[in-house]
Amino acid sequence: MATPSQWIEGARPRTLPAALSPVIAGTALATYDDELVWWKALLALVVALALQVGVNYANDYSDGIRGTDDERVGPLRLTATRLATPNAVKRAAFLALGVAGVAGLVLAATTAWWLVAVGLACMLAAWFYTGGSKPYGYAGLGEVAVFVFFGLVAVIGTYDVQAEAWSWTALVIAVALGAIICAINLTNNLRDIPTDTASGKRTLAVILGDHSTRLLYAGLIAVAAVAVVPLAAATTWWVLVALLFTVVARPALRAVLGGAVGPALIPALGATGKATLAWAVLVAVPLVLA
Repeated sequence: MATPSQWIEGARPRTLPAALSPVIAGTALATYDDELVWWKALLALVVALALQVGVNYANDYSDGIRGTDDERVGPLRLTATRLATPNAVKRAAFLALGVAGVAGLVLAATTAWWLVAVGLACMLAAWFYTGGSKPYGYAGLGEVAVFVFFGLVAVIGTYDVQAEAWSWTALVIAVALGAIICAINLTNNLRDIPTDTASGKRTLAVILGDHSTRLLYAGLIAVAAVAVVPLAAATTWWVLVALLFTVVARPALRAVLGGAVGPALIPALGATGKATLAWAVLVAVPLVLA
């Protein structure tokens, strides 16, 4: 039986900045536009965190029963290590997705019912990333989904449920965060190229190969940096302080571009998550103060 600490590790807390950051940045923009609705921001945070935990457990279950995780390095896998039964991990995934669904229904009921369709798409994307007979994560589309759901949907959705309006500035934030959150996923898949190749899992990293994946990682970090300039022009020039996120990202860039492999890339995964959160916070503080 898995211990509580192993269940927490299985939820992969290092990936949680991918859920926190879009809500922080989207809410900060709503505050800047004098549209903050604090309880909707909290509900959006619950949705984001529950979806992230749900997709992590879902991946643990689906990859585990396929045998994809049998030889994989990296964070603890509950199913592959037999610390928990597949059904227990699947129930944990459904429980987390259920929490996200309930919070999302409240947001939809108090904002617009078309958000139910968005929420349903998010949950289906979470499950079929590695679940089902033809998971899209095994066809090189994982980073596309991450960009859409953790970037575009998360940021624009967080802003929309509060302001109930479209914002081009929110789109800029969404593109930037979508790029850097893709870098988190890409770091994970870069580490797993050998084992994914052996198991037939064709992630984008497997398709591109080691060298091109490392260059793409650097490009995604660059997109997040460049996006700070139009964001500052549209809001306040103090937002340029967000370029300091590159300092936090430096250890990860050094590891990825320096050719680190296997377990040596695990710290890069955490550093990229911290850089994501740093970008969001360093953007949020000037927006809120302004």
